[in-house]
Amino acid sequence: MSPGDLDFVRRTLLDSEWELWSRLDLSDQRHSVIVARRFTALVPESDPAEVSAALLHDVGKSVSTLSTTARVVATVLEPLCRLRRFEAYYRHEEIGLDLCRAAGSRERTLRLLSDPDDPLAHALRRADHV
Repeated sequence: MSPGDLDFVRRTLLDSEWELWSRLDLSDQRHSVIVARRFTALVPESDPAEVSAALLHDVGKSVSTLSTTARVVATVLEPLCRLRRFEAYYRHEEIGLDLCRAAGSRERTLRLLSDPDDPLAHALRRADHV
């Protein structure tokens, strides 16, 4: 993670969101920055609350105890792998939304994380799945 990336995250997130984001492991932090940069390229007029959603879209993974390898297995074998051990990983979006609500995230951030029909939520998913 470059100093510029960390500065970008720090300037974008609220203090309470920064604390959540900081709990992510380094690979998830890097991924969130990549997604946020892609999102801002797709939506150049996005505001900080919208970019915060991109940075926090996977924050629920911070409660998962799965290793990177186990996450790959869980993703590839999801239909066959509904084990309790993987539950937090599979529910990371819902868990992340709850964490953001508890942290006092802005309404616009919460909307992008919760409303799949929001036009910018489509851009966020595209940025995440490129």
